[in-house]
This record gives sequence, structure tokens and C-alpha cells, in this order.
Amino acid sequence: MGIRVKRQNLVQYIFLTLCSIVMIYPVFWLVGSSLKSNEDIPKANLIPSQFHWDNFSNGWTAIPGFSFAHFFYNSFFIAVLSVIGTLISSAFVAFGFARLNFPLKKMWFAILMLTLMLPAQVTLVPQYILFKYFDWVGTTLPLIVPHFLAVSPFFVFLIIQFIRGIPQDLDESAKIDGCSTPGIAFKIVLPLCSPAFITTAIFSFIWTWDDFLGQMIYLTDTAKYTVPLALRLFLDNSSAVTWGPMYAMSLLSVIPCFIIFILAQKYFVEGITTTGIKG
Repeated sequence: MGIRVKRQNLVQYIFLTLCSIVMIYPVFWLVGSSLKSNEDIPKANLIPSQFHWDNFSNGWTAIPGFSFAHFFYNSFFIAVLSVIGTLISSAFVAFGFARLNFPLKKMWFAILMLTLMLPAQVTLVPQYILFKYFDWVGTTLPLIVPHFLAVSPFFVFLIIQFIRGIPQDLDESAKIDGCSTPGIAFKIVLPLCSPAFITTAIFSFIWTWDDFLGQMIYLTDTAKYTVPLALRLFLDNSSAVTWGPMYAMSLLSVIPCFIIFILAQKYFVEGITTTGIKG
């Protein structure tokens, strides 16, 4: 029996290892391509025939008038503010749905779930018209302000499910001790939701960092461009594409997401696994 179990575990490990190699192969390819010359890019070899470390320095200053530090700053500025807005607004809305009773609560929750299944492309044109009316097109406001209004139903639902896993006996005990509803929220319930908040922050940061469509629509000035839009500037139809520097900057652009995920992986897994528990 023990030998059979060991064989099954070995087969599972081999299978998972092969799947991991397949999944991580594009990262290896990106690393190799970032060190290749233009002539070496079409070749199938994963390891460059000659390492071109200057691709990183050339790519960093490839955009006339700007360095990639400027675009990284713009991306971090938008992503960090979006994460803060998402955490604040989603926490308030989630606590209301999970712990408070108000008229038509079930109807509003159903509407929330419907918006969760609504494709973002459906609301793209109405949002653009609204922001155009506000004269926000060309600024970073359309990319930041909506996050302070809980426009991401996925994060609201995620935190709702986590709060439902917190025993309501804690709320009752706090009420007996004279704690108000805001006190229960800020002193008891929300501090216990740190795994869900970290999960929300990771997803929000990555999605905002990688958002190409929204940034392309609302940002019209090169000085306000983020990293995804700056990478697009390498694809100039009027001149030859410098593939090596572009892949080098693409590699640098994914490093923040890797670092954040690795550092918060423990809380990320805990937040995902516990949001299905209901109190």
C-alpha cells in the first residue's frame, strides 16, 4: 500500500512539474528574448547566441524625451491610488451587505451579482461619454476615481464572503459592551479581514498595472503614459522595431507583479480559501 501511494505521488509530482514548465516557459522565453539581438529574435533557441545586456540601457531611454522611470512612476501612481480606493470602498460596501439590514437589501445584492457577470466592454462607451462630459478624458481621473466608488463587484463579493465567515457572536458581544456599529466595523470585523484585503490589493494592483485598454482610451498625452502604453511606442510603423530593448522593458514591467505576489502569497492563498466559508 505504501509503495502504491509513493508511485501515485511520484506521478502527480512529475505531472505538476511538466505543467509548471509549460506555464513558466513564456517567462523563460521573455528573459531570453530580452538579451537577444534583432537578428536572433526569430530563432527558436531559448538561450541567446550572444548576450546583449545593453538592451536594458537602450530600452530604458528608447522613448525620446522620457526614460522608463517616468512611465513606471505613472503606473505606480495610478495602481497604488486604485488599490487604496478599491480597499476603502469595497470594505464599506461589503460590511453593509454582510452585517447590516436595510430596505431592499436582497434586491441590491442581486444587482451587485448581475454587475459581476456584466462584461466591461458593455459599459465602456457610457463611461467614456460620462468622463468626456466631466472633461476628464486625457487625465488619470477616469482610471482612479471609479475605484473609490466600489465599481469592482468581484472585490466586494470577495470581502462579503470573508466577513460572513467571521462569527456574529463577536458583534453581539461588542454591542453588549456598548460598541456602536462603526466601532464594530473598524475595531472588530474589518481588522480580521486582512487576508481578504491583501488578496483584493494583489488583484487590484495587477489588473490596474496590466490595464492597457482603459489607459489607451483615456490617456492621450505621452507624459501621462503608463508602462503598457510606453511599450506600445516601440511598435513604430515608420521605423524598424527594436525587439530586444522592447522585451527587456517588458521583462522589467512584470517584475513588480512577481514581487508583490511572492511576498503576499501566504495571505493570498488564505484569502482565496476562506472566502467560501459562511458564518
